[in-house]
Parts: sequence; C-alpha cells; structure tokens
Amino acid sequence: MIRSRHARTVAQLAIASSLALMLGGCGSYSGFSGFSLGNSQPAAPPEPPLEREMPASIRPDEIVGRWGLASYMNPADRTRTENAARGQCKQPYVISAGTSGGVIMHLADEATPQELRLKGSPSGKNYIGPAGPAGGEKDREIVSFDGRILVTRFLDKDAAVRYGNMVYVRCAPKA
Repeated sequence: MIRSRHARTVAQLAIASSLALMLGGCGSYSGFSGFSLGNSQPAAPPEPPLEREMPASIRPDEIVGRWGLASYMNPADRTRTENAARGQCKQPYVISAGTSGGVIMHLADEATPQELRLKGSPSGKNYIGPAGPAGGEKDREIVSFDGRILVTRFLDKDAAVRYGNMVYVRCAPKA
C-alpha cells in the first residue's frame, strides 16, 4: 500500500513537471499574428534604423567667433536683449572651431564646453548639439541667424524655461 501510494505520488509529480515544461514552452512561441500565446501583448516592433545626421544650412565657420550674449523670455524683449548682448562684448562668449568639424560651446547646465555639431532636419530647421539625430533632448534649435545675430532655444523644456531664447550678437573684430 505504501509502495503504490509512493509510486502514484512520483507519477503525479512527473506528469505535473512535464505539463509545466510544455506550457512554459508555449508562452515563448510567437506566431504570425505578432502575439505570444502566453499573453495578449503584441510583440515588440523592430527598432527603426538609426537616422543619419543631415547637414545644416549654416556652416560651423559661420558661427565661430566672439559673441555678446544675453537672453529673453518674452518675444517683445528681443530688441532690448540684442542691445544688452552688444554690451557684453567686453566679456565675449567665444565659439571656437572643433577638431571634428563642429563648434566648441556649452551644453545646458554644463561648466565645460565641448564640441557640438550643427545639424539640419527634413523640416529645414537647424540645430546645435551633440552627435546624433537633430532634435535630440540636448540640442538647441537655431531660431534665427543672419550672420550678425544668432538666436537659439534649448529643446529640453527645463533648460528652455531657465535660459529662454539665447541671443548672440557678433562682436566687432579686435582693433
């Protein structure tokens, strides 16, 4: 009697183990519908191919130089801010040429300047930021540029609130 009870328990454990293994295998099978049999979640779509950087319509050498810098939040303050930026040429913000074809500038909230790239986009907008597709979180959009005045805005919402629209006014060459 003990022997038959023991044999039955062993047989039940073997059947339960076999069923568990078979059911576990079914949950990982993904059929043509894109759904797993084990749950109703759709299979993850393939990752899109990495976007290549588009060239900007502004060349890095066009923004290399000494700039007076100021910022504004309210668009009505732009003219006043441009005049304030001209006054900063006594202590200019210097944009240098990078070694890899970019420009040396600061990212938001970073003390050390680094080489950033000028990037274009299919929409025609230009950006300044680290390597990668245009419009990244650390990029700044070039709002306007006429050769003498450059206006940028950080894409990161927190940085945009803190820094506003950055106005760079080209300083006259040193005499």
